[in-house]
Amino acid sequence: MPLPMNAEKLEITMIDMPLDDRVLTALERNPHVRKRNLRFETDQGRVILRGVVGTYYQKQMAQEALRHIDGIHEIANELEVSWV
Repeated sequence: MPLPMNAEKLEITMIDMPLDDRVLTALERNPHVRKRNLRFETDQGRVILRGVVGTYYQKQMAQEALRHIDGIHEIANELEVSWV
């Protein structure tokens, strides 16, 4: 059933979300990174990535996923690469 013409449409964009949620969403949307092995902390625009990934490419892609998020001023990429 269509909405009446005067009904306001509710849209939630990433900028409306808290920084933790924006980081989590960006990591979940990145097909190169498995979120289950990652942890992160945010504090006043600084994000620290921690955990283990399988390749240096995945490490870089995790960082790149966050690079253009509004509100992030610094990314500390402390991800470890392990082929095991």
